Amino acid sequence: MKIKTILSILLAGTLLASCHGDLNIIQKSEVSANSMWQDEGDATSAMYGMFNKFRATFSTGYIYWGEYRTGLWADGLAGQTARDQVYQNQIPTNHSYANWADLYTTINNANLILKYTPDIAFNSEDAKNKILANAYYVRAFCYYWIGRIWGDAPILLDGFESDQQEGLFPVRQPAEDVFTQVGEDINNALTLMPASVSDRNLASSGAINMLKADYYLWMYKVRNAGEVALDNANTAVQAVLNNSNYSLEENFNNIFYNELGNEIIFAWSYIQDEYTGGYPGDYLVPSQYVSDEAIENPVKVGSHQQWCFYTEDYKTLLSENKEDQRTIVSFETYFDEPKNATFQWINKFAGTWTNGTRIFDSDIIVYRYADAILFDAEIKLAKNDMTGAIASLNKIAERAYGKKNFYPSSMAANDLNEAIVTERMKEFAAEGKLWWDFIRLGVVFKKSPYLVGRENELNILLWPVAQASINKNPNIIQTPGYDE
Repeated sequence: MKIKTILSILLAGTLLASCHGDLNIIQKSEVSANSMWQDEGDATSAMYGMFNKFRATFSTGYIYWGEYRTGLWADGLAGQTARDQVYQNQIPTNHSYANWADLYTTINNANLILKYTPDIAFNSEDAKNKILANAYYVRAFCYYWIGRIWGDAPILLDGFESDQQEGLFPVRQPAEDVFTQVGEDINNALTLMPASVSDRNLASSGAINMLKADYYLWMYKVRNAGEVALDNANTAVQAVLNNSNYSLEENFNNIFYNELGNEIIFAWSYIQDEYTGGYPGDYLVPSQYVSDEAIENPVKVGSHQQWCFYTEDYKTLLSENKEDQRTIVSFETYFDEPKNATFQWINKFAGTWTNGTRIFDSDIIVYRYADAILFDAEIKLAKNDMTGAIASLNKIAERAYGKKNFYPSSMAANDLNEAIVTERMKEFAAEGKLWWDFIRLGVVFKKSPYLVGRENELNILLWPVAQASINKNPNIIQTPGYDE
């Protein structure tokens, strides 16, 4: 069921919000625990309010932080300097997505839930544990992204409700500590989450295990955490693959039109009149450019400019195999004869067309079953189980190309790693993952044309901290490499 309560919006927008563009997290108004945190309904509303802020935080940041730096993106029918700076990995300290404020507001919402919910009486312990597990999951998710985006960062575990509290001007703590906190929160979330929960737009054991697999693969491959991390990733992904709630859709298109279907493990739900929008609106064609007869037949039109699109090289890769059913979902091309113009658009997350208006109400998918299968292939490759890795990769290839054993059993390890990269590029186009995939799979300085030869630049894979945050909080120092 889509999340939709008036109280949740109020909580996300006012009561649980914090004004901390400077990361000094000052509340606009102090919330009294005596009036707010009284019963199970208050805690439940707080959880939904947290998720409202959670998905708003990532509605566009998700693609800026998770994909635009790959070099696979360029201008659409128009361009924007702020996007070019990210595509080209020339990010200034005044870039809007260098600001971590919304992530910390989301974390603050989770912290307040963790602070007050344990003392509230519930009708069942499972109901209480579900709320606590969701708060740990959201906090772990946010810190995982913060650690990967900025590296060193403040770790805030107490809920701020007043500008009179201590700790309003935190310092950046080592990235190692940030990632340690992520692991602790994931474990707490898994311990608390009732086995019966099968939500797809809230946390569940499946969603938490996907985050765990993602996290431990990153720790193993990027942060040299050793074989224990790889084993932890494997344990988590096997728990998902053996969960009967999830399976591959036979038709790739159905993933995005059968919302919260069997392939979906975790998604942010967007719905008209609650939270509508997000980055996919930037991929559609402005209606005024298109002839009337072509609108939605077949051209998907949007409400504003098409600000970005894939590069020519990426489109060539996505369409290189005529049997690949993913291509037309990843992008579609149409020559509009009356306008004498060729239009392209992305069919993923396109929302609905109602009464001549585009409603951006598609769920944004964070984890799906195909991700678990490809994680499994990556883990097996790391464990030198070539047969198992190829078998997992071929599950994705069979759905895509309609051919069994698409990849031969004789593949060398380097070729198999490249095949995993390629299939992730085709499978998850425009899904906010590929930047992290490029780093984790060791190809970021090869695949991104703007990073070739820049391996030795200090912190080139991190973001700067917004200068506004530094100006307002004297304890925050700039990311080294961006401080000149």
